[in-house]
Amino acid sequence: MAASVEPPPSPLGRPGGEEPRVPAWLRTAGAYAWRIIAVGIVVRFAFSVLGQFHRIAVAVFLGLVIAAVLRPAAGLLARFMPRPLAVAVAIVGGIVLVLGALALVGETVADQRSGLEREFVAGIDRIERRLEEPPFRLPADAFADLQSRIGKLLSSHRSTLISTALSGASRLLEVLTVLALALFCAVFFTHSGERQWRWVCDQLPDGARQHVTVAGRAAWRTFTGYTHGILLVAATNAVLVGIALFALGVPLAMPLALLEFLAAFIPLIGSPIALAVAAVVALASKGPLIALVVVALIVIIGQIEGHLLHPIVMSWAVRLHPVVVALAVVGGAVAAGVIGAVVAVPLVAVVWSVYQALRGSGDRITTPA
Repeated sequence: MAASVEPPPSPLGRPGGEEPRVPAWLRTAGAYAWRIIAVGIVVRFAFSVLGQFHRIAVAVFLGLVIAAVLRPAAGLLARFMPRPLAVAVAIVGGIVLVLGALALVGETVADQRSGLEREFVAGIDRIERRLEEPPFRLPADAFADLQSRIGKLLSSHRSTLISTALSGASRLLEVLTVLALALFCAVFFTHSGERQWRWVCDQLPDGARQHVTVAGRAAWRTFTGYTHGILLVAATNAVLVGIALFALGVPLAMPLALLEFLAAFIPLIGSPIALAVAAVVALASKGPLIALVVVALIVIIGQIEGHLLHPIVMSWAVRLHPVVVALAVVGGAVAAGVIGAVVAVPLVAVVWSVYQALRGSGDRITTPA
């Protein structure tokens, strides 16, 4: 009878070369880890590609915003006239409304320019005198020295300022190009957006078509809800700020109200920044007392926006915790500046609504309009 031969010991001291056992939790963590890394690489690559074509991405985003705003008006007009004419009337009416508001603001600034210059000079003199008094006790020549330093700094960096101005002119051309492309996209999104979406879904495999359709419906519902809600919040804030500044006699009340309207598109931080500008204008033109009233106005309007407007207007469209909103705004600003801060919240809201819809736990959704 042949003697049994034992397998040679493995280098790790286990018979038969048996591999060391890996705990189940470590195997699970490793499986999740490499998948997370793969997803991170894909996301990084996607953002890198979008970064190369960020102007096109911004134009498409603005086109979707314009379509979300004007599509209900175009649908209403289409009941009384052909669809193409209704879309044209809605687009032209929106352009006329925006240009009229800008022209009104420009006329207001031009009318108040001379008086505003006098008020600012007198206000700066008052601020200098107050800073020379207790408790600040700044030297009388401190501001003169500061002005001379600023003048020397500007003269020494004149070439840099000129190149910056020229680059600003090229940036203006880029902005106009993006706006033209956004308007071009908005025309077709408003006229035949639903037909374009059906065409995209028809190009997909049968297995993925239903999921993409559900995701698209949820995304469009959330995006249009956010757009309408943020417009209502911004308009309400602008009206409140304009009335308050006009009642306080602060100059440039209408331009500052328009600034508040635009800043409201950046949740949480936009309105305080715009009202801080208004406080500086009030300090230079009306003195510290009116400036303190404007600061109190910042707190009051912030409370109205955070505890009344956003919960009532936005809760049905965007169900995000304030911490998520804050993180999205800061993350978007770090990644892409002001544009990122504006786009971050609707993007996160759309992704979350798509996730809920695909899980089957979201609310009932309607076909994109």
